[in-house]
Order: sequence, then structure tokens, then C-alpha cells
Amino acid sequence: MRTVVTGAAGFIGSHLSRALLDRGDEVVGLDNLLTGSLDNVADIFGRSGFSFVDYDVTNFVHIAGPVDAVLHFASPASPKDYLEHPIKTLKVGSLGTHKTLGLAKDKGARYLLASTSEVYGDPQVHPQTEDYWGHVNPVGPRGVYDEAKRFAEAMAMAYHRYHGVDVRIVRIFNTYGPGMRPSDGRVVSNFLVQALDGKPLTVYGDGNQTRSFCYVDDEVRGIIALLDSDYVGPVNVGNPNEFTVRDLAGLVLEVTGSPSEIVHEPLPVDDPAVRRPDISLARRVLGWEPAVELREGLARTAEYFRRGLGAPGG
Repeated sequence: MRTVVTGAAGFIGSHLSRALLDRGDEVVGLDNLLTGSLDNVADIFGRSGFSFVDYDVTNFVHIAGPVDAVLHFASPASPKDYLEHPIKTLKVGSLGTHKTLGLAKDKGARYLLASTSEVYGDPQVHPQTEDYWGHVNPVGPRGVYDEAKRFAEAMAMAYHRYHGVDVRIVRIFNTYGPGMRPSDGRVVSNFLVQALDGKPLTVYGDGNQTRSFCYVDDEVRGIIALLDSDYVGPVNVGNPNEFTVRDLAGLVLEVTGSPSEIVHEPLPVDDPAVRRPDISLARRVLGWEPAVELREGLARTAEYFRRGLGAPGG
């Protein structure tokens, strides 16, 4: 297949591009490097079948030659990033989705949208199934990301129903692993960097809010399974094992051997109290479920950060 990946220099986009190349696909990577980095794709720049264009997909997107699939992963994805770039986040979710759907329509290509568990907001249904419509504050600070992705899903399904575009939608839950930016503001990277630096781990609120953490290799495997499937519509791809933020902090201290203490700060606005995917649909239609346990995934990610930070033991 010849595949276009937007956000190819981002965390998940770079892992996805590498996995597609590994199975023999040709990959055209697009990224404007707002939150992505060329370091993430440096190892595949010389590989046959990979090309990269520094491009903002909120503009008209044209790719010469045939295209079999368009995977739209361009977007700020961590709270720190989308709160710093609120309008650009809204634009890549709306205009970027529109332009890339137009490319898929023009090429007769399959389209896969990277959506998010954030479409469920601060959920009132637990665990979250794909038929749950969510509980989102559209005018709160996080609404710029949540509503951008909800709009993107609506746009994708409109193109499917009106233009016949073959659409896939993956709802991604908290993903972590090598390649994360140390300063991206996500809880896993925050805790690991703080622990490796010997600084206190910052827990927001009482730490009893829950999250479900999926190792990036598992996430990418699920995304590709969805791309290759015949299922149209949203599918949760995440780890159904639920942990409190305090549980995560304790595991990080264990795998790093850090003496860091835990400190508490006020909870951000609209921070979800619970988050856990029901992956029954993914199991049934994709034959997928995650394989990497949190402790093992954290150990691998800690080693990545040790090397990058020059921390002891690296």
C-alpha cells in the first residue's frame, strides 16, 4: 500500500510510520512540526519507501500519484500542547480533517481518523463503550481538543455517508512509550522525568482519578488492525486495565528506583475522574487486545528517558 500519514513526526505517528514501512508499505509523511520532531523519524529517513514533507494539512493537500490509505494523526495531543495552541488544535481537527478527507475522496483511498478517548469527556458511563455519546464541556479549556475530535468524527462519517469514503475511526486512550517528549506534560512522561531527576512527582488532585495506559507498540498494532479491517465507525483501542494516578506514581517510583516524594497540586479544570475503554468491539472485529503490562512498558519507557536525559543507569 501507498499510505499518507499526517502527524508523521509526532509520537504515535512516527511509530505508526515505522510499523507500516516494516510491513512493506510506502509511507508519505506530512507534519508541520508544531509539536512533532524530525528526531522521531530520523532513523527512517534513509529507508526505501519513506518520504517526508513539512506541511500544514489545514491547507489544501495534494499528493502526486496513487494513494491507498490516508491516516490523519496530525494534532497537538497532550493537554499542555492543545492549551498552548488552542486555535491550531481546532483548525487541524476541522480544516485538517476536511482537507485530508478530500484527498482520500479524490484518490479513492481508505481513510483512518485518529480520534481520542477525550470525545467521552468526563464520562458518566464507565467503562466507555463506542455507543456512549460523551459528557464534554464545549466551552471549557479542554473543549478545543475534545470538540475538534468530535467534529472530526462527524466530518469523517459525513464523507462516508455522502461521498462513500471508506472510513475508520480509532479512539485512542492514554498511550505511552519511547518517543514521548520529556516535556509534553502527559502524566507518564511527567512522572518518569521527575523520578529520574530526583524531583517530587506532581499529582493533581487526590490522585484517585483513573486512567488506562496503553503501550505504544500495542496501540499501533491495534490501529493497523483497524486499518486492515472492514469495520466502519469508531473503535476503542486502549488498555482496559484501570489504574489511579497514585498507582501510576507508585509504579514509576518502583521501576526507576527513585527516592522522589509525591506532592499534590490542584486538579485542572474538566479533568476526567475516570477513564477506561471497553474493548469488546476491538476484540471481536479486530482480534486485538494489548499485550504489554504497565510495569514492563514503564520500564522500557524509563530506559528511553534515561538515555535521553543522561540519567544514572543510562
